[in-house]
Amino acid sequence: MASITVPHSLMLERILAMEIVRVTERAAVNAARLRGRGEEKAADQAAVDAMRRELNKLPIDGTVVIGEGELDEAPMLFIGEKVGAEGGFKVDIAVDPLEGTTLCAKNMPGAIATLAMAEHGTLLHAPDIYMDKIAVGPGYPKGVVDLDAPADENIRALAKAKGVKPSAITAMVLDRPRHADLIAAVRKAGASVSLITDGDVAAVIHTADPYKTGIDIFLGIGGAPEGVLAAAALRCIGGQMQCRLVVDTEERRERTAKMGIRDPRKKYQIEDMVRGDCLFAATGITDGRMLQGVRFGDGIVETQTVVMRSVTGTVRWIKAEHRQLDKF
Repeated sequence: MASITVPHSLMLERILAMEIVRVTERAAVNAARLRGRGEEKAADQAAVDAMRRELNKLPIDGTVVIGEGELDEAPMLFIGEKVGAEGGFKVDIAVDPLEGTTLCAKNMPGAIATLAMAEHGTLLHAPDIYMDKIAVGPGYPKGVVDLDAPADENIRALAKAKGVKPSAITAMVLDRPRHADLIAAVRKAGASVSLITDGDVAAVIHTADPYKTGIDIFLGIGGAPEGVLAAAALRCIGGQMQCRLVVDTEERRERTAKMGIRDPRKKYQIEDMVRGDCLFAATGITDGRMLQGVRFGDGIVETQTVVMRSVTGTVRWIKAEHRQLDKF
């Protein structure tokens, strides 16, 4: 019998779109078993173990380009690690098995398990350092906000584009001492600030649906790996995002150069970070604005996942009941 060759585009859509849901579901359930225990490392390791196990079942030849750490700095799912079954479709993978380790450890809202997958060679290989970011949702003129503009200027520009006063704008910012001046500038412009302790992948995604989430713009410095994951999500659902690596030490300059980044001051757009067709999935671990957390019932585990694809713009919300609990 002649073999059937599946086109790359169909592989991403028809086969892998649902398969990556299983990956984030299992990572979320494993982490959720440790919610509220105060054990950040244990919860993260549980999610990593589950995600790696499930990735190795997929028909892919995958390379982790955004992972739990760089080579020799993490037990698994490190940058450069190979995952998947032998001879599969070549893909780049970005993972954060437990985004919001503190949120999970304290059983606070917003912890998720997340993964992005794209055609090989199309995801930015970002080092595990800080990244300055600004993001808004779809429907605005291109360049409505600018990473290099002052925060108050961006607030006024966004309000004008939205047809509202700055007082109707809400910015989400990580609650860090480094953002004190940024927060003051946003408030001086008349806008509100919604502070979060962790979880800037979800925070960026919130900007895509401000009527549901109440968030119009994300501002500030967070992790570069999370920046690439967030860019993958916005690539699927629309929006604008600009980022720049924070390369402020010799050690970080060396790490950046080692990963092939020639211009450490480059201002990245979404298309620079995610160049090809991509999939994005996230499963709730604790309840949040975007996703319901894992529910443990009598012989049943419930999960809620969102999975997206960039080429089609398809967004699927999947609420699942898992009865074969030994599979987790």
